[in-house]
Amino acid sequence: MLGQATIFLAAAVLLVPLCRKLALGAVLGYLIAGILIGPWGMRLVSDVETILHISEFGVVLLLFVIGLELDPSRLWVLRRSVFGLGTAQVLATGAVLASLGFWFGLQWQAAAVAGLGLAMSSTAFVMQTLGEKGELTARHGREAFSILLFQDLAVIPLLALLPLLSPDGAHQTHPGWLSALKGGLIIAAVIAASRTLVRPLFRVIITFGGREIFTAAALLLVIGSSLLMEWIGLSMSLGAFLAGVLLADSEYRHELEAVIEPFKGLLLGLFFMAVGMSANIGLIADKPTTVVSIVLLLMVLKAGVLFLISRLFDSSIGTARKLSLILAQGGEFAFVLFGLAEGLEIFDNSTADLLVVAVTVSMLLSPLLLIVEDKLITKWLDLKAPPQYDTLDGEENPVVIAGYGRFGQVISRILYARHIHFTALDGNPQQVDFVRKYGNKIYFGDPSRIDLLYAAKVDKAKLFVLAVDDVDTSIKIAEVMRRHFPQVAVYARARNRYHAYKLMDAGVKYVIRETFLSSVEMSRGVLKELGFGDEEVKRTVTAFCKLDEKLLRQQHAIYRDEAKLIQTSKQAADELKSLFEAAQIEDEEEKPRKSPKIAPQQ
Repeated sequence: MLGQATIFLAAAVLLVPLCRKLALGAVLGYLIAGILIGPWGMRLVSDVETILHISEFGVVLLLFVIGLELDPSRLWVLRRSVFGLGTAQVLATGAVLASLGFWFGLQWQAAAVAGLGLAMSSTAFVMQTLGEKGELTARHGREAFSILLFQDLAVIPLLALLPLLSPDGAHQTHPGWLSALKGGLIIAAVIAASRTLVRPLFRVIITFGGREIFTAAALLLVIGSSLLMEWIGLSMSLGAFLAGVLLADSEYRHELEAVIEPFKGLLLGLFFMAVGMSANIGLIADKPTTVVSIVLLLMVLKAGVLFLISRLFDSSIGTARKLSLILAQGGEFAFVLFGLAEGLEIFDNSTADLLVVAVTVSMLLSPLLLIVEDKLITKWLDLKAPPQYDTLDGEENPVVIAGYGRFGQVISRILYARHIHFTALDGNPQQVDFVRKYGNKIYFGDPSRIDLLYAAKVDKAKLFVLAVDDVDTSIKIAEVMRRHFPQVAVYARARNRYHAYKLMDAGVKYVIRETFLSSVEMSRGVLKELGFGDEEVKRTVTAFCKLDEKLLRQQHAIYRDEAKLIQTSKQAADELKSLFEAAQIEDEEEKPRKSPKIAPQQ
């Protein structure tokens, strides 16, 4: 057993970081690792069924965590995207793929399960990819999240309905209504227990049991609810998901998520490796035409349906294209559905193997498809069809804000509160589209263009707020402002010290380092918590800020000389230390001079 564990850990440690470095994602790394060590690779592991059965608990934990994150208020905010776009995607894609499966000779039950299973995309792969690319807040990222959230929800009724589609369903010893009644009563009991039993129990465990017992209790909750659902004939995953949803608004949500996360990550990785091992790669050699055809039909039809649905929901062509490509692959829940369908004899073994191989290959191809989209399609389309900037209405305002991300939005909200009018510009069309949904007035355009700045009446403005996130673009805009609008005061956001130096090179006098003030403010709280008095904290922070600002101006002249930069930093540190030591000595000398308190005479 330890030998097999060593093989799994070694394969994961070697291949997952490599795939992440190549921007292919961790899921792909686990799948490749499983293929290499499995029966179709180096044959280092043979008992695939046992490993797959154990690792399925990773999917159970994943559904528990998804349930924890499913706060009802969050669903309400995203209701149009989740229940509109998500429902349309699952039903339309499932119907198209199920019809195709039925046309190729599958029974209607098998075709329905195959179509709906293939309609699912990989939550783990897509969310990780969007996070790595920084596109979670882009429109296609938000729509992808909404669709994936609905897919996660849709898996639950699908898992519950699978037994009803089984050929043996007609021979059940209990009537269907009795099974449904029993299931409803058990679910109601779980809901009641979560309020009256589970939360008070967690409160006692946290108070008297310690962290390791809390971890044991969390695992017991997931396993217990899963086994309870399995006992009444429903899916283990349904029980875990229900337990997560019921605790989503509890005070233990974040603690539970932190406790479960390591187990979920390891077991889910083991699950993907087991899927890679169980994928019948020999089918690719035996039936290459069939496998390639299924994969191409899956990805092309799925992407096509997603593109049309996204356009129907008023997405731009670029957003619809990105959304359709990033969700074109099959997902991890297809493995669970197809495995259960095979066990219930909805599928035969060859059909299940073929579908699992198709999903695996689609997940292997998905990162390559995204690379082609990023490197070729987007660049080619950008050359062919440059974005059309907005035409400004010529309104003259005292403030112009370039860059309307988090930094620029805070400034605009404060100006709005004081009834000060401003003109906001941003060069990211997705950001502009997102902000406009909330009723904010913002223009899409490149703030480094002189004609756009004139159209925004920068020459008539009192000050210009430079809050652009990209360092190079920020410096370019600062240089344009110095050359063409020297009379306008520029307040610039700097990402770091080097960015501040470059802005100062461009003639910007008012530079705000975005993390400096927040770090100083936290330092105040840290010193107070450590027992320093208010006056001492104020004196310490003020002295540090003055010295740091002085150092920033001094080092601006020599920041290209690394040796001098290091030398001045050391000198500043010694100066600050000497300053505080002198202040401490002065405080000690003042103490004896203070008049002692004299007790009043009786």
